[in-house]
Parts: sequence; structure tokens; C-alpha cells
Amino acid sequence: MPTTRTKMRAVCVFCGSARGVRPSYAVAAETLAEQLAQRGMSLVYGGGNIGLMGILADAAIARGVHVVGVIPKGLAAHELTHQGVPEMHVVDSMHERKALMAERADGFIAMPGGIGTFEEWFEVLTWKQLGIHRKPCGLLNVDGYYDHLLTLLDHSVSEGFLKAKHRAGVLVAEHADALLEAMQAQDPGSEPVVLDKIEM
Repeated sequence: MPTTRTKMRAVCVFCGSARGVRPSYAVAAETLAEQLAQRGMSLVYGGGNIGLMGILADAAIARGVHVVGVIPKGLAAHELTHQGVPEMHVVDSMHERKALMAERADGFIAMPGGIGTFEEWFEVLTWKQLGIHRKPCGLLNVDGYYDHLLTLLDHSVSEGFLKAKHRAGVLVAEHADALLEAMQAQDPGSEPVVLDKIEM
């Protein structure tokens, strides 16, 4: 039976507003931009001009990727908005930011980042578990950055707080090409998720 491929035209990437201490993080951002360009995919991201966000956006723009930025007014007021992004949305709140990013994307990737990256990615993962969307959610595990997080997810399964089927839906790869391939190959399913009282 042939593998169902998810139609991904736009990928939302959550990543750090810092560069991190390893040069490999910046290289991974540039490589992800290259992979998006090769696949004709658009980039949706948080609209910033600093850290991995800025590196990713610069690399994507340089390669002809259509980039959609979404940034709240509070951050825009601090001149953190990337001026080279062709489609920039300035919204009132973080809630609006996340909702618009989710609406415009066909899949979600978390690169290395901090609390904001974790929070944004876990929210879309939660929405997937609740059946609000069926879009693939992936971790770009550069140099094992997310190893401890994956251990926590496995611990949550073993302790009975996370179902194995939901843990299995978390796609992980060290390299952008492998992660995008896994996301495109994931079967989104044809029926909506129905949660019983135990899962709630």
C-alpha cells in the first residue's frame, strides 16, 4: 500500500531569538532554509531579526523562499521586526501570533530555542492531540539538543500521562532533509480524533 504524503506548502518554524553556543545551530537554520527552497515550500516564523530566527529568515529570503513573519506589537516596538521579510503581519498579542502562524502553516518544526520555542511547539502538539488539526509536528534535534526533552516524553508515557500513540506522532530528526521527508510521509489520517474521558 503506497505511503500517504502530507501536502506541505508552508512550514512554521519555531526557534530561538538567540544564536546558541554551537555554530551547528546556525548551520542547521541555513540548511533548513535550503531544504525549503528545494521543495518549493514557504516559511512561516515569528518575524524577528535576531538569533536563529534572523538567520533562518535571511537564509530563506536569499534562496527565494516566500517568508511570512508574524510578530506582536510589543516586540515590533523594540525594533525586532525583520525588515526584509516580504509578508509581515504585526498583531496585537502572542495569542493572535500563534493562531495566525498555525493557520498559515501545513506543518510545524521546533529548532533549538528556549522557553518561547518550547511553549509554541507544545501548543500546536497539544492541538494535534485534541484533534484541532492533523498537521505534522517535528523536532529538529541538532546535536542532540532535544534528547532530554524526548526522554521526558518517554517518561510521561511510562508514567501513564501521555499515550504512546501521541508520543509516536512526534517526528524527530537531526537533519532538515530527513525531518521534512518524515513530515511529508506521515499519514494525517482521514477521521477526526475523538478523545474519551480518560484521554481528556
